Amino acid sequence: MQRRMILGLPIHFLGYHQGCWRLPDVPADGVLQFEHFAECARIAERGKLDFVFLADSAAVRNLDDPSIPRDREHEHLRMEPMALLAALAMVTERIGLVATVSTTYNEPFMVARGFASLDHIAGGRIGWNLVTGFSRDEARNYGYDAVIDSDTRHERAREFVDVVNGLYDSWDDGAFPRDRATGIYFDRAKMHFLDHRGTHFTVRGPLDVQTPPQRHLPIITAGYSDQANEFTAERANAVYSAAPTIEVGRAYYADVKNRMAKYGRPPEAVTVLAGIMPFLGRTRQEARDKLDRLQSLIQPEVGLGMLRLHNFPDLRGHDIDGPMPEVALSRGRYDMFSDMLLERVRRENLTIRQTYEVIAEGFWQYGKVGTASDIADVMEEWFTTGAADGFNVQCPYLPGGAADFVDLVVPELQRRGLFRKQYEEATLRERLGMAPAVSRYATTREELPA
Repeated sequence: MQRRMILGLPIHFLGYHQGCWRLPDVPADGVLQFEHFAECARIAERGKLDFVFLADSAAVRNLDDPSIPRDREHEHLRMEPMALLAALAMVTERIGLVATVSTTYNEPFMVARGFASLDHIAGGRIGWNLVTGFSRDEARNYGYDAVIDSDTRHERAREFVDVVNGLYDSWDDGAFPRDRATGIYFDRAKMHFLDHRGTHFTVRGPLDVQTPPQRHLPIITAGYSDQANEFTAERANAVYSAAPTIEVGRAYYADVKNRMAKYGRPPEAVTVLAGIMPFLGRTRQEARDKLDRLQSLIQPEVGLGMLRLHNFPDLRGHDIDGPMPEVALSRGRYDMFSDMLLERVRRENLTIRQTYEVIAEGFWQYGKVGTASDIADVMEEWFTTGAADGFNVQCPYLPGGAADFVDLVVPELQRRGLFRKQYEEATLRERLGMAPAVSRYATTREELPA
């Protein structure tokens, strides 16, 4: 069978470009309007994409730093993702639905209960974007003064996944005869107490939701630290990768795949999904005009705040159309990418404005300006040369950017035989090429997958 791309659509607020909310055809209040999310999901389903993706962090971040003008940005308010997925399941039929849930600020029984319920509601289309949390603002909303160290967060995440999957296995197949004649509703012999006692959790079980249609939901991760990559290789089914160039993409792809053998997993068990930010037009000039319009909507205060968020010092008071002064970058979440950006600034003698426009155009993801053929060329090269198994399409504005991608790029990918023309598989696990999940209590040949 020919290998095909996996494509996801992150419904990221109103789009990934900082100026997008100021466009007249973008709903400025869309983040709290269900119809905004429903329209994006329906567009993605029309394009036969594999899933839509809801990122989440339970905080309004960086309000304490006056050099970051959060009051001029749109990425603050959001709806709780699991509640939103339940609603989206009612207005879609085939597309996968992925929600972000942290293992640091939740309890596994609650998460297993919520995801199992959603998977029943959606008929086996739910995925879990597992995060451990990196923001101090989020930590402070859950009673912590600082972010828990990465090693501890990932240790907790491993145990968290074990507990959640164990709870999914509370009920064997056929555990619910619901036999009116005998009066037997469930077969006690096919019910299991988890009785987990670990470092972070003590959970008895069983789960009070019948085994979800997928049994174990697909787990998607992100991040590029050593701990994150190790966790991905050990436990994830897909990973949202950060790569501003194909060389970085290939290195990341190889790093994750090469770690998997130690866990007895084949390289294809993890799908690497690179972020791509397409500025798309029917002509290259139209695409460039769209980008230029968005760049013109970035207020200088916002642009300087973007630089602060990406490890640059406070540059207020400098001429934004003058050269970038000599700066020392702080250390933080974007170290590798900030270092690469500063090298480019020096190499190309970029101004301050040009520097923050580079971030807006594609900083940790790959930004591409061009026609459908141009975008497809890039995607095909990444897909065929070991940089990605698929892509999360990071539209600069929504819902229009999603419609452009579905109407222009998807047909080009289909023409090249790189993407499906019709949905085939029923569940998200199947669509991602995953083997059937097996209960930890399976003992007979009939219970094991072929």
